[in-house]
Amino acid sequence: MKTIIEQISDLENTRAAKAARMNDVMQKALEEGRTTDASEGEEFDTLQVEIKTIDADLVRLKALEQVQIAQAKAVPQTPSAPNESKVIPTVKATPRAAEKGIDFARYAMCVAKAKGNPMLALEVAKANYPERGDLQTVFKAAVSAGTTTAATWAKPLVEYENYTGDFIEYLRPATILGKFGQSGIPGLRRVPFNVKIAGQTSGGTASWVGEGKAKPLTKFDFSTVQLGFAKVAGISVLTDELLRFSNPAAEGLVRDSLRDCIVERLDKDFIDPAKAAVAGVSPASITNGVVAVVTSGNTGSADELRADLKKMFQNYIAAGMAPTTGVLIMSSTAALNISLMQNPLGQQEFPGLTMNGGVLAGLPVIVSDYVPAGTVIMLNASDVYLADDGVVDIAVSSEASLEMSDAPAQDAGAGTGASLVSMFQTNSVAIRAERYINWAKRRAAAVIYVTGAVWAGATPTP
Repeated sequence: MKTIIEQISDLENTRAAKAARMNDVMQKALEEGRTTDASEGEEFDTLQVEIKTIDADLVRLKALEQVQIAQAKAVPQTPSAPNESKVIPTVKATPRAAEKGIDFARYAMCVAKAKGNPMLALEVAKANYPERGDLQTVFKAAVSAGTTTAATWAKPLVEYENYTGDFIEYLRPATILGKFGQSGIPGLRRVPFNVKIAGQTSGGTASWVGEGKAKPLTKFDFSTVQLGFAKVAGISVLTDELLRFSNPAAEGLVRDSLRDCIVERLDKDFIDPAKAAVAGVSPASITNGVVAVVTSGNTGSADELRADLKKMFQNYIAAGMAPTTGVLIMSSTAALNISLMQNPLGQQEFPGLTMNGGVLAGLPVIVSDYVPAGTVIMLNASDVYLADDGVVDIAVSSEASLEMSDAPAQDAGAGTGASLVSMFQTNSVAIRAERYINWAKRRAAAVIYVTGAVWAGATPTP
């Protein structure tokens, strides 16, 4: 009979194989410039269900593993004969890799338990995660001095970057922005912060000239774009009891708390047409200032869908742009509605799409539940700039007083106060997460969207 650790390892290997097969199925269709056929779609959906079952079993086995560890008893030693020498081998266990984001959550929880004291956080890490030498190295790096002559000066810093990178790797797939450049979806145009980018907005003209005739003049139009520093931040408040009596489930809760506050803000502000730029604070959404396409009907039929997509493609044709890196963004409800459409023969109208994404009209689809019902966005990924430093900064406090609101009114510059809750008085810990990120359209015609589309989940008008 296999041990729990062996069973967990087998399931993780099986899951990895199935995930790789899912990628192969979609990649083959994308490379051949087509949507998946019926058999490929069925195989992909079956693999997806099997992975969900495996994930559920992994959660159960890991919980059982913790129970058995807690119930384990030390084996009594047999007294040795006088002068008898024994060689006791030392076995070093290799810690199993945690889920994405868990390592960073453990780091944040150690800092929180230690009230922000890095030296105490090191002792917390030793007590709670004795097998994770890499986690302990992170806190050693926070208090040890570095010199330009020390050969190992950079390694502790790399350890810390690995932990922040671990959280970013978990965060990115959960955001609209993070899905660009993944799984066959074109990437946005990456640029650094605070660098002026010159671009040409119109071309010149040339003419045929007869003998002895004057040559006409021409001119070009240029513009510059500069993406300054902009940050999105969130604060999660956790009780001291949760951190004190933590277990793997609590680690997941901390991880999800840090993720959710950032995901919601990024996804909403990236696509909300009402989100205008705030100088020195936040960028405008990619749809801000764009005139929406009027939907072609009120029945939600496949023909209306095709007509609306044709209108959006015409936007690029009129601007002289080829959407070679085009991407569609819609809600999971819209993707589900479209995937369930059938032709008169009972076949799927758009077999390449599921509620989790896929391909529609030859373009990859990103789904997000922050897209309003009835709205579908089309953008040319290479015509959207993105500046992202790829790191989440974390700060922890158990003494701060917070305004417990998702729309705080405090303003240090103006001296505006509000009703506050003491973390010390309520035995709570505040964890603040910040990420520097900014974006801008390279060309005004880079984005178009349709609203009120019944085929995308909007309610039909009477």
